[in-house]
Amino acid sequence: MKRLLLAFIAGTSMSACTLMPHYQRPASPVSNNWPADASPPVTATGLAADQIGWRDFFTDPRLRRLIEIALQNNRTLRIAVLNVSASQAEFRVQRSSLFPTISASGSEFLEQFPRNGGLPLGGLSGGGSGGGAGSALVPTGSSGGTFRYFNAGIGFTNYELDLFGRQRSLSTQAFEQFLAQNETRRSSQISLVGEVASDYFAVLADEALLKLTQDTLQSQTESYNLTKAMFDRDTTTLLALRQAESQVAAAQASLAHYQRQLAQDTHALTLVLGEEIPQDVPPPNDIEQEGLLSDFPPGLPSDLLTHRPDIMGAEHTLRAANANIGAARAAFLPSIQLTASGGTASNRLSSLFGKGTGTWSFAPSINLPIFTGGQNRANLDLAHIEKNVAIAQYELAIQTAFREVSDALNGISTYSQERGAQQTLVTADADAYRLAQMRFRSGVDSYLSTLDAQRSLYAAQQGLVSLRQAELTNEVTLYKALGGGWQQRTASTHE
Repeated sequence: MKRLLLAFIAGTSMSACTLMPHYQRPASPVSNNWPADASPPVTATGLAADQIGWRDFFTDPRLRRLIEIALQNNRTLRIAVLNVSASQAEFRVQRSSLFPTISASGSEFLEQFPRNGGLPLGGLSGGGSGGGAGSALVPTGSSGGTFRYFNAGIGFTNYELDLFGRQRSLSTQAFEQFLAQNETRRSSQISLVGEVASDYFAVLADEALLKLTQDTLQSQTESYNLTKAMFDRDTTTLLALRQAESQVAAAQASLAHYQRQLAQDTHALTLVLGEEIPQDVPPPNDIEQEGLLSDFPPGLPSDLLTHRPDIMGAEHTLRAANANIGAARAAFLPSIQLTASGGTASNRLSSLFGKGTGTWSFAPSINLPIFTGGQNRANLDLAHIEKNVAIAQYELAIQTAFREVSDALNGISTYSQERGAQQTLVTADADAYRLAQMRFRSGVDSYLSTLDAQRSLYAAQQGLVSLRQAELTNEVTLYKALGGGWQQRTASTHE
């Protein structure tokens, strides 16, 4: 047993090298500065970009509660979490190859000899299975007899000495794949948070448009009633009456449209949450309200993109491909396998552990590849190609992220300017509509001017709501594009 232990320790100490190439992170294919038209906004937030979690960014209490529900119930995220667990188990399976599989065994061999003194069916009796081994002489004579053999032992079979790091390379590859899967899970979580926020803002916009349409319908109904009264007194024309009537019908159609859109967007939000919206959630805010989202910190360098889960996942995939090259290289070199056991053996169970029953075996073997038909060379070439593919995917992920962040940063300033101009348009159209109504009621102008002013005001108000929704959605996109805040500080994020 001492010899077996020394052989195992020596073999383990020889398994220290690896043929994996030294890993170097590829140079970033983008600049460290954002484009001039995508400068980060200057804000007063006290958090760095790499510390913004979803609880810090989404300040609306109702939205926070909905995100918590989605993180607990969403099936897509649940699948991603289970995939991480499965990947972790696969890594543990691969890592077990670094160690011998040691097992204990015990067996009994029982055989009846023929009475004529011939050999039994099994030939010469002896030997057991598992950890022990032994043999016994065949009883002689014509009386026959029964042969019994017992053994018990402990040992390992076909343990490969990792002389050139093949198993270590494969274990590293499995570990990096596990880390990549975990980044996929984190990306799914960030996408889920962003999807909940986008669907929530869509519902708020639908509610605002529905209320706007209801107010417009009420105003147009009042205008129609006034026009009808004027027509009954012969102070306006039938054309004006029909124009007012058409506006009421158009508003009724828009009302039905926004009612349907609100219901559909609410159903979409419910699907993302994984359950119906509870009754005890905080009340919704108006989409025009400021402060639904927190501001971003100033001075965001582009190297923050390396913390995005898709980029980190791509780098782990690259590391896995790099480790696979080490395993492919080791296939060209000899491999040594050890089989060893030690225990006791006896032809009587009562003396199995008695004095002089010790037995052991040690069977090393070496395999040196001579001719494989080009298989090992092809596997090594494939490993290098897969690494080059992983490098290209890593660089593409960075370039894609750089564009997404640049577009979102540009949108923050331009959406703000556009919404300010749209608000001015709404104010001007509201004043024009008021003046047009006064001129129509006083008989100075026809109803056509009032009709045009009312249409322009309604369209401007709709555009303002849509711009506000687009502005909020763009900020959510920027939050996702920056990696969603990789320091999640909440227990409900499945970290």
